[in-house]
Amino acid sequence: MPTSRTARPVIPPSVWLTAGRHTGSSAHNVLRRTLRRLEDGGGIDSFLELPGEPPAAGPEPRGDAPDLVFQARLRVAGAVTVRARLSIGPATGESQPWVLVAEAERRWDHLWPSPTGMFWPVDEPDPGWNHDAATGLRLGEISPLPEDDKAVRRLMRDCARSGSGWNIHVVVHEAMTTDDRGRVPLAHWLPPGLRHRVVEHRAAPHQLRVVNWALRDCGVEVPRGGAVVLPGSPVPDGYDAGEFSVRAVFLDGTPPAGLVDAVTRFAALPRALPDGAEAALSALREDWRLLNLEEELARERRLVALYTDALEAMTTSRDLYREAAESAHEALAAYREAAGGSAVRALPAGTPAASPMLQLTRAFERLRFGPRTRRPSPSGEEPQAPSAADARSTTSGP
Repeated sequence: MPTSRTARPVIPPSVWLTAGRHTGSSAHNVLRRTLRRLEDGGGIDSFLELPGEPPAAGPEPRGDAPDLVFQARLRVAGAVTVRARLSIGPATGESQPWVLVAEAERRWDHLWPSPTGMFWPVDEPDPGWNHDAATGLRLGEISPLPEDDKAVRRLMRDCARSGSGWNIHVVVHEAMTTDDRGRVPLAHWLPPGLRHRVVEHRAAPHQLRVVNWALRDCGVEVPRGGAVVLPGSPVPDGYDAGEFSVRAVFLDGTPPAGLVDAVTRFAALPRALPDGAEAALSALREDWRLLNLEEELARERRLVALYTDALEAMTTSRDLYREAAESAHEALAAYREAAGGSAVRALPAGTPAASPMLQLTRAFERLRFGPRTRRPSPSGEEPQAPSAADARSTTSGP
């Protein structure tokens, strides 16, 4: 099986997420109607509808910008607040993609109600929202494998490539043709927090060889009359095909305890955030607007503290600059005073003081031309100064 790992961040233990597709054109109306009904009935504390992100400018606008965003909050286990965000993307064909991210104040417990029920009508017999984003199959229901062998391989390939953080794919092999007792979906036995995140693939008795041939690239195998939890991509740390395969699943209406345990353990693995989940989680945390009175007061206090710190930093910088400027001025004045006093003391009495620049210039001239001294004559006598007549005869021409 693939053993490569990626450097993606891991799903925080307090986060619950899933993604799907809504078939039809009334997803917005379904959400509004469901949220109002849940708020009136006490199913959720409150909700808020927000416009989606505007399309990006340019020749290639973003196709993943949501058309609409809904925020809802709920208290579970007495006093644990759950904040959830569902975004609806633009329609593609006859369906609209949606992404749901929820975060609790402490580690997520799969015994809590599914956040899907905070937005979608989960009790309707034929809902249009519960389609898996990767395969289009229904979440929480039985999906028989197609009869064509190539179609089975394409489907298993899509399941293997799908992010293991969004939904969980399980393949169950029927050892013999089941009756109505064996047609109970696996989601019926799962904890509430996992019921709307599982895609159950059912292989007929004669499809064992075909499905295992399609799963050989994943490194997993379905036992005869058993089941296996697919790893998805990237493969979670701690996943072992033997630990997440069940050798016998009795489809006789009794709870499949071994398979329920395997799915629950797989959901507890540290899985990487799938594509698009990191942006959705950041939007949930950074753009949360559904605040109660206490949260608004705490937010204003944080803003006041932030502004106070910024003002203190600006005041400190101003004082430091002023002190540095004053020190520079004092040093400059002391330097000027010392330079002026030393120049005056060096001059003889009655001699006009020359500027330091003029003294420096004369020193350079002496170094360049040397001392202007008279050289003695070969006889040792001092050379006589030329007379005025000699000078005139030298300067006048013939």
